[in-house]
Amino acid sequence: MEIPLDLARTLAVVIDEGTFDAAARRLRITPSAVSQRVKALEQQLGRVLVVRSKPARATEAGAPIVRLARQVALLEHDALAEFGLDEASARPISLALAVNADSLATWFLPALARVGERRSVVFDLHRDDQDFTAGLLESGTVLGAVTSQSAPVAGCLVRPLGVMRYEAVATPAFAERWSLMSHAAAHAAHAALAEAPLVDFDRRDDLQRAHLSACGVDPDGPPRHFVPASSDFASAVKLGLGWGMLPGIQAADELERGALVRIGGTPIDVPLFWQQWNLRSALLTAVADELAVEARTALANP
Repeated sequence: MEIPLDLARTLAVVIDEGTFDAAARRLRITPSAVSQRVKALEQQLGRVLVVRSKPARATEAGAPIVRLARQVALLEHDALAEFGLDEASARPISLALAVNADSLATWFLPALARVGERRSVVFDLHRDDQDFTAGLLESGTVLGAVTSQSAPVAGCLVRPLGVMRYEAVATPAFAERWSLMSHAAAHAAHAALAEAPLVDFDRRDDLQRAHLSACGVDPDGPPRHFVPASSDFASAVKLGLGWGMLPGIQAADELERGALVRIGGTPIDVPLFWQQWNLRSALLTAVADELAVEARTALANP
């Protein structure tokens, strides 16, 4: 059995765009034609490949078809580049990548900008916690990901990037108000954490919880703000809404000038890795190399 690549590409566009109508606009055909192509592929393979929801999503059977379409598109792009064709006159290839919020807000984008200066590419970024981005590789949603997972996803290559170190910080006024920097005894400052408001990124953010547990405090006890954007999360801490775990790259300037203070406890190190599909792709290699360069400056060595 052969998989018709034109039909597989259509399925991938439906998943990328989220609806059949949006896919039709991108492919410059009618929504009915998009639907007919997907149905034809499903009939040929004998499987339902897409959940027709908003947004549309690939089924377990559809995920490898989408992955195949993206791999072929990437290899085709590299082959045309090797022929020396003018990429600038062609439609740029869309490269889907996954990245955690703190990396996206700090060091990730400059690396992509350097790749974009040299190659005809646009980036489709998927933001998720570093503990979950590897799942987007497994599903075929993305071709590469910044992840905390060191074991390679099946069919992927892995490269260490460095360590993002988080420290518990607050404004001096907040720390004084809640007695988070008690000079009498460390346990007094730790006890104050049970009452002091904190800032969480979202309900999956476990950095503040880990800090509380290490200090012997019930991680579910303190009141918390939820601020689900990395730069806004940092701003909330810097404005004194609560204390939070910030990476050094986001807190260094404020710590140096005293606008933020450390409130004690052991820093939390989060190792980061780059994983990508195991393809001989010049474009993916260029992305990986630039990310490694940027990470050497922004992250601590393992």
